[in-house]
Amino acid sequence: MNDLQALDWERDGRHWPHRERSRFVQAAGLRWHVQHWPAPRAAAPTALLIHGTGASTHSWRHVAPLLAGHMQVISLDLPGHAYTELPAQGPSSPLLSLPGMARGTQALLQALGLQPDLIAGHSAGAAVAARMALDGQAGLRLIVSLNGALLPLHGLAGQLFAPAARLMASMHWIPRLFAYQARDRSVTERLLESTGSRIDEEGTALYAQLVASPAHAAAALGMMAQWDLHELADRLPRLRTPLDLIVGSADRTVRPEQAERVLAVLDPQLKASISRFEGLGHLSHEEQPARTTERLLELYHRRLEPS
Repeated sequence: MNDLQALDWERDGRHWPHRERSRFVQAAGLRWHVQHWPAPRAAAPTALLIHGTGASTHSWRHVAPLLAGHMQVISLDLPGHAYTELPAQGPSSPLLSLPGMARGTQALLQALGLQPDLIAGHSAGAAVAARMALDGQAGLRLIVSLNGALLPLHGLAGQLFAPAARLMASMHWIPRLFAYQARDRSVTERLLESTGSRIDEEGTALYAQLVASPAHAAAALGMMAQWDLHELADRLPRLRTPLDLIVGSADRTVRPEQAERVLAVLDPQLKASISRFEGLGHLSHEEQPARTTERLLELYHRRLEPS
């Protein structure tokens, strides 16, 4: 069993965004934190929002209620992140790998009895969505990648990233050390600045709360250690679910030009598109949630009513 201190819902989650929408669901051997906005009308589509590495449901705090005026919305904390339980094996758990995340999320949806029409995935969340589709997610009409991390890093950085993450994840004191250092607010501010985004004070405070949790830090490290995008890149040409991409031109985490490389490997019949948000960084959906929501709806309706 892991003994890393996790966030406590009754203590740390008292002022969590949209707490009234939260529930806890058992699936894939874990207790998941889920936020749910019911369908605004009969036969409304369902949207699933998947955050990226080191984030949580809070990253959709502005988008989700806007989208909920048009769709049923589900947002979740990935394994070990925020208020979803860290697997017993800790950072080495297979549930923190890309296939593990995809299987776990699918198990959660089955437990909820819900089937998404649209998945919006931010960063690594886009890779989870693509893997779910490639593994046979039925009924999925569209994936929208928001600054999606869908391809391996190039060059020396790509060769060193996973081994370095595996080394850090294997050292059980690293998450505790990182969480201890993250008590200094400037650590979070520097991390956010490195994404190329400027988000509001509430968002900064919530990220600071997350990174100060050893269990959350361990989950993020474990996810990075096990994240292998080479197989996903090899399989992307076989993707049959429509995929559209939203890209912040100032993203410093996933280079904006990666979207063009993704587009080049996709089946042309998918008619994938790239929407560029000029001047926005990796957290563009937090910087301009209304614009993000509007574009999500436009892309979904374009797929339903092609010209």
